[in-house]
Amino acid sequence: MKTVAGLSAIAIALVLAACSPQTAPGGPGSVEAIQARGTLTVLTLEGPTSYLPGEDGPGGYEVDLVRAFAAHLGVEPRFETRPSITALTDALANGEGDIAAAGLTVTAAREAHISFGPAYKTVTEQLVCHNGGPAPTSLAQLGRASLVVLAGSSYLETLQALPARREPLHWTEREAGSAMPLLEAVDAGEFDCTIADSHLADFARRRHPDLVVAMDLSGEEQLAWAYSGQIEGLGDALTAWFSQIHEGDLLERLDEAWFGQFGDFNYVDVSSFVDRVETRLPHYQRWFEAAAEQTSFDWDLLAAQAYQESHWDPDAVSDTGVRGLMMLTLSTAERVGIEDRTDPRQSIRGGAAYLEDLYQRVPAGVTGEDRIWFALAAYNIGMGHMYDARTLAERQGLDKNSWEDLAQVLPLLSDPAHYRGLRYGYARGQEPVRYVQKVREYRALLNAQAL
Repeated sequence: MKTVAGLSAIAIALVLAACSPQTAPGGPGSVEAIQARGTLTVLTLEGPTSYLPGEDGPGGYEVDLVRAFAAHLGVEPRFETRPSITALTDALANGEGDIAAAGLTVTAAREAHISFGPAYKTVTEQLVCHNGGPAPTSLAQLGRASLVVLAGSSYLETLQALPARREPLHWTEREAGSAMPLLEAVDAGEFDCTIADSHLADFARRRHPDLVVAMDLSGEEQLAWAYSGQIEGLGDALTAWFSQIHEGDLLERLDEAWFGQFGDFNYVDVSSFVDRVETRLPHYQRWFEAAAEQTSFDWDLLAAQAYQESHWDPDAVSDTGVRGLMMLTLSTAERVGIEDRTDPRQSIRGGAAYLEDLYQRVPAGVTGEDRIWFALAAYNIGMGHMYDARTLAERQGLDKNSWEDLAQVLPLLSDPAHYRGLRYGYARGQEPVRYVQKVREYRALLNAQAL
């Protein structure tokens, strides 16, 4: 269940059943020629949400989406990175790639030179500044801040289109694969502010909680792939495929996987987490990794769960007597063979073993990641109450094997009108829902820190 590989597998699986696009036979510059050679050449930019190289292959939102389209064509994607947006669009115009997938904003200026496929995401361009520094909240204040902007980006067009001012705006341009290095420069105090798309700004704030969104600089903008107009049928193939996936749930799944796992931004919580990733996690990471080798889980999930349980404090103790990094009860510790609940290594091993036991006890009808969320909820509230929630879901005409549906009915376990007719009775059913959500958020934050 490795994160990037898992996401890619989901994306590809969702479209493998789709039929191949119907294109007329063409010459060497055609969709048919791409299918004949078996590869789709994809130009992209390195960035934490678009393309990142890795030991198991590249990962990123754009990578997963491209793999799905390539699977639809029946070919393999071949990724080539370029150092900047200008280099990317020039390479596409020179025939060095078939498509450019890099979170490009569709603008009138760009459409005059390159072709775009259908939009797949809507974003807003935002002014992002360092907390405590100049953070303009109106266009009239914009000149007060030192501003760095991604070279070749749509952000430049936005600035240039702002109403005329008595004092002209000044900014510094930097070339990069995305706005992320510029956001990091603002976080480091090199500049007061920069501009980024809303989804990337939100992503960056999970790594750098001192960043703040000062204001929106644009209305809704559309992101789309650019493609080579020299390839016969490619525009039609993209239009047909995107029309198909807009009717399905692939885009929603990718949005959830890459951007949707963060809850409402809480500066104190995120700041504390970032600090503890640096100061506490290194003491325990090797034990999370060792425990993961013995279970069905990745180490980052176990680490996220432990943070939700104890904030990685081996001496943590609750009013009910649970203790340690994984907050085990005495009876659970005995069950999994743990002698000292305050020993971090034992606690991690015991907590992982207990979660694995719950995971194996989840009914067979629950599959995929839902099975993990069921097990985590049972860790928090007990498996008996999870069985009751499944019964309640059936009574309400919901899917008892879906975590999304179960999360709707779990809070009803604290309502006498519902729990009196169930085997295990009253439970604070909102707690496991919140528990699972926080574990997912901390896992996403942990992965964001690693990018």
